Formats: sequence, C-alpha cells, structure tokens
Amino acid sequence: MLKDGIPVGRIFGISVRLHYSWFIIFALVIWSLAADYLAVYPEWGLVTAVAAGVITSLLFFVSLLAHELTHSLVAQRHGIPVKSITLFLFGGVSQISEEPHEARTEFLIAIVGPLMSLFLGIVFWSLWFFLPPALDILAAISFWLGWINLALAAFNMVPGFPLDGGRVLRAAIWWRTRDLNRATRIASYVGRGVGYLMMAGGAWIGFHGDWSGGLWLALIGWYLAVTAAGSNRYSAMQQALEGHSVSEVISDCVAVSPDLSIERLVDEYIVPTGRRCFIVVREGITVGLVSLQEVKGVLRDMRARILVSQIMKPVDKLKGVSPADDLATAMNILTQENLSHVPVMVDDRMVGMVTREDLAAYLKQHGRKGA
Repeated sequence: MLKDGIPVGRIFGISVRLHYSWFIIFALVIWSLAADYLAVYPEWGLVTAVAAGVITSLLFFVSLLAHELTHSLVAQRHGIPVKSITLFLFGGVSQISEEPHEARTEFLIAIVGPLMSLFLGIVFWSLWFFLPPALDILAAISFWLGWINLALAAFNMVPGFPLDGGRVLRAAIWWRTRDLNRATRIASYVGRGVGYLMMAGGAWIGFHGDWSGGLWLALIGWYLAVTAAGSNRYSAMQQALEGHSVSEVISDCVAVSPDLSIERLVDEYIVPTGRRCFIVVREGITVGLVSLQEVKGVLRDMRARILVSQIMKPVDKLKGVSPADDLATAMNILTQENLSHVPVMVDDRMVGMVTREDLAAYLKQHGRKGA
C-alpha cells in the first residue's frame, strides 16, 4: 500500500513518508541529471555533476511535496482530515480520509496542486534568467527545476482521473449532474482512455528509438489506467452499498480475556475457529480488539509470555461504525485505514464486526439479485 513507507517527519500535522519505490526514481534522476550536466558542462567534472544532480533531485522532490501539501492544506481547511503524504515512484499522493462534500471543494483541492507547480516553475525560471554567468551551477539547477515544475503542472492538468485535471473534470461533471458516483465513473473512463493513449504513445516512441522515454511514458500510462479502473470499481461498490446499513452484514464477535497469552489465543481460538479478530472483554466491559495482524507481529518463541492486553488496540483508539451507519462508510474505513475489519460500536460497547469478507459476500449476493 502507498501509505506504507518510511516516515520522515510531519508538516502542519500531516505525516510525510517515502515509499520504497522513491529511492529507485531518486537514483535514476541523479544518474540522468549527472549525465545531462556533463554533456552541457563538461568542465564541471564528475563530482560536481553528481553533486548538482543530488541537489536538483532533492529540490525536485521538495517541489513534489509542496504540490501535494497544497492539496492537503486546502482539504484540511474544508474540514477533510489528511492522514499522510507519500512520495513514490510516480510522484506523490495525499491520503485524504474522505471525499469532498461538494463539487466546489473538490475543484479547489484539485486545482491548487498544479497552481503550486506553475508558481514554482515561474520562480525557478526567474532565478535562472537573473543569475549571473558565474553562478552557472545554480542557473543549471534552476533551469531544470523550472521546466520540470511547469511540465508537472501541465501533465497534472490532463483530464484523466485520478490526475488533478481528472479531478477538476469530475468536479465539473459533479456540479452539472449533482451525482458524485456518476461523475467518478465518467472521469475514470476518461482516465483509462488517457492511460491507454499514453501506453500507445510510449510504445510508438520506443519503436522509433527512444526506449527509455517510451518506457517511462508507457509506465505512467499503465499506472493511470490501472488507478482509474480501480477508482471506477470503488465507485461502483460504494453505489451498491449506499442505502444499506451495517446491521445487514454485522458479524458476531468472540470475546477473549486480556490476560490470555498469545500462544493460547492462537491454539484455542484462531486455529480452531479460523477467526481473524476478537473483542477483548474484562468483567463484561469491552476494553479492546486483537486481530491476526497484531498476533503476527509477536515472535513465536515470545507468544507464551506475551498477553493479549499487551498487543490489543484499546477501545478508545478504535475507529468504528454504528449498526445504523451506511455500509459505504464501513467500506471507506476498511480501505483508507487498510484494515481487514471494523468494529461495530453502540455506546462505547462493541456489538459486532464488519469485515472485508462480509462486504464481498454482500456485494456478490446483491449483484446476483440485481441481475
């Protein structure tokens, strides 16, 4: 998942992470820049060219972070929580916890990213224009950062969801139709089409000699097409679940004691029942939740000495739903938090569970009935 990665700090309360694929593109950008700089400025030497490449790469990723940060800050300003920003192979992504509630908000969140890239492009090109010839290293760095930020602004305005331009398109369709799901489907179809065109364009460029450029364009097109298709499926599932309450699919919970060892939990509960999560109860009061995910984090030779209370999620830390909540709400929590289950709560008391399997079974049954 893109929310996984290495945390590098927080900005305005938003966690910033580097996905492992970031290091691949970071190294490739340094290598490519060093080769370009040496071609244009052979007098620099290898060390200077590589140093300039490192500085340029770091400032490029700072530019990407600024692009994503503007999305996140506008979302926060409109009351939409933002969990993290992750920089990865194809750029950056802001993990916004919920969809905007109106088309205007969607438009504002989407448009500020390209505007920030446009602003940075103008700033860097202005530096390049006014810097004296003696500062040729700074001028070269500024020139590259200027055009890459302008290219980033232009590319992100391509009307292919989930690019910013695709989100602007979705906002316009949403405003016109008053139907977010329909707007998402249309924008996703456009995004898939743009992705396929980019893949075809990449293949054409590759067959005409520029294999690296063609491959890169094809990979971006593939990512766009796959992401747009996923967004379309997600929208379809949301629409199928809307209007149906959590109470329709709620699963019962098996209670365990917080004083139970992890070894006994595995041997007496997980293996015999095949269940993946359990509510933790002390004297009739729900105190937490323990799942297979937490159990897997305990070494086998430590399981006899570690208790459930030591690895459970306390009840006050759980993000749950009520029986009356919409099933689409439960799916959003499962997806955005990367969970296999979400507890069903009534007055701080856990009364059941909704799992990914529950939703999949419901969707399958619902689809058959609708056929």
